Amino acid sequence: MLLTRLKAGGPAIAKQGILVAFILFMIAFSVMSDRFMSADNIMSVFRQSAIIGVIALGVTIVVIGGNLDLSVGSMLSFATVLVVDLHDKIGPELAIPVMVLATLCLGAINGFLIGILRLNSLIVTLGMLSAIQGLVLIYSGGQNVDIVDHSGTWFAIFGRGAVFGIATPIIIFGVMALVFHIIMTTMPFGRKVYAVGGNPTASVFSGIPRSRVVFTTYLISALCVAVAAMILGSRVMGSQNNVGQGYELQVLAAVILGGTSLLGGAGSILKTVLGVLMLAFIQNGLILMGQPYYTQWLVTWVVIIVAVWLDVAAKRGRLFSPIA
Repeated sequence: MLLTRLKAGGPAIAKQGILVAFILFMIAFSVMSDRFMSADNIMSVFRQSAIIGVIALGVTIVVIGGNLDLSVGSMLSFATVLVVDLHDKIGPELAIPVMVLATLCLGAINGFLIGILRLNSLIVTLGMLSAIQGLVLIYSGGQNVDIVDHSGTWFAIFGRGAVFGIATPIIIFGVMALVFHIIMTTMPFGRKVYAVGGNPTASVFSGIPRSRVVFTTYLISALCVAVAAMILGSRVMGSQNNVGQGYELQVLAAVILGGTSLLGGAGSILKTVLGVLMLAFIQNGLILMGQPYYTQWLVTWVVIIVAVWLDVAAKRGRLFSPIA
């Protein structure tokens, strides 16, 4: 009887299942911990989620365009090490633009290989993940880097500052989310990304420059990583050479949780923001429950699998499909 009802309500459950599961998580964590719904903890979750959130904005646009970007974690390691290392050598005024330019070059390589040469985005960005991590180790010599004078630099404002009591990372994340939402919903570029991701062949016959659109999406993704690196480097005032390891998985989980289809052509910036917060609150609840770090990874993996399943089920119109 339960299976029959699930099959009958497939599309509705698929669309709302993640949200229902999230609400159940929130209720359970609230009952198990008095700190979970406190104002301090909520603001802490918002602040902690800003880095993943900023990267997820760019990845959302890439995925809507019908591709993937698994190199954002290694790219974050590269950008953070670079900006922190150059901070004491040439000052933040030059270190930031140099880091942004170098990160955009990595994004341009992704964009060229995938947008211009039409190579598979999964293979390209998976290869770039390893290549960039090797580049980080070569640059840093395998050593971690630190900013010597923490108190004498305005660089700290990106990760530790606040405006009217609101942490700077939250403001950066919020402003970027609003700008990207406007671009994707009201500007021609946003409509082109949806068209390319939804039906690449039709978009070409419609006169949309597919290669240029895909190339631009990877530049945007790289720019988001550069901004995230400023926040991360500023907050820690240093960087490990593998600091971005695993970020690609969390970012992808947040994007999928927000309802962006891995098949391209569907998704929303604001829903990605919701996905980022959902994932952050779940991980925060697990921490308050005293769960180890690897449990968070396991839960993240389960969340991804469920989200992908619901995404496919929503397109099929039912939760379960018979084996052909």
